[in-house]
Amino acid sequence: METRLIRIGHSPDPDDAFMFYALAKERLHTGQFRFQHILEAIDVLNGWAMEGRLEVTAISAHAYAYVSDRYILLPHGASIGRNYGPILVAKGALDPADLRGKRIAVPGRLTTAFLVLQLYLSEFQAVEVPFDQVFAAVESGEADAGLVIHEGQLTFETSGFTKLLDLGTWWYEQTALPLPLGANAIRKDLGEPCCLEVSGYLQASINYGLAHRQEALQYAMQFGRGLDVALTDRFVGMYVNEDTRAWNQETRRGLEHLLNLAWEQGVITKRIRPEFLPG
Repeated sequence: METRLIRIGHSPDPDDAFMFYALAKERLHTGQFRFQHILEAIDVLNGWAMEGRLEVTAISAHAYAYVSDRYILLPHGASIGRNYGPILVAKGALDPADLRGKRIAVPGRLTTAFLVLQLYLSEFQAVEVPFDQVFAAVESGEADAGLVIHEGQLTFETSGFTKLLDLGTWWYEQTALPLPLGANAIRKDLGEPCCLEVSGYLQASINYGLAHRQEALQYAMQFGRGLDVALTDRFVGMYVNEDTRAWNQETRRGLEHLLNLAWEQGVITKRIRPEFLPG
């Protein structure tokens, strides 16, 4: 049987590593498909998705608005914040409203974190830096505050920073909906039969990790950038759970509301109705 290569782009962080553990370590039989894992920061993957570079990719909900003609969302693999999400930090206590017009270090303009920050605080100066350089940008004075994603949401205090606002909490207070931060998407030109088969393997990988938690956590630890076992477990639990196993009506409503609000407020340039592969 001729093998077919599918390149999967995902972030080098514990939750994505946990999700794709079974595929990365060949714990599953994948028929004709061979999977190559491309690890890049989410802002890089968002940019690549604009080009359609990879067959399957992790993508920010924000970036999906610009690639929905080329990619369809998989019915699983989402990173959902339920009353938590990206956080604004500074070196000392500040009223978040006082950041209007100030410099804020952001981890990419196509991240959902940046989109929600724009909904919360319409006027600020974005200082774009890699996600793992946000703390450094604030520490050096390059920015007045920082927008933190990934494990920085759990380590900001030990790094000497003060939380000003959790944007996931703010979103929930405004909408009573979960905040969809990231998704997995597959390129439409692969054709529906291929998309459905690949989707099944990715679903199986998520299920395997959740069923073999300690095994998958041990693998994910290497991507934690200093997280200990307890924090890795906590972080994975935040973003790989039943919401990851399958998008449900509530999380889909959250995504629809986020994209509609972003369009109404001029943050994105066209109205998008999310399209999901059956599953």
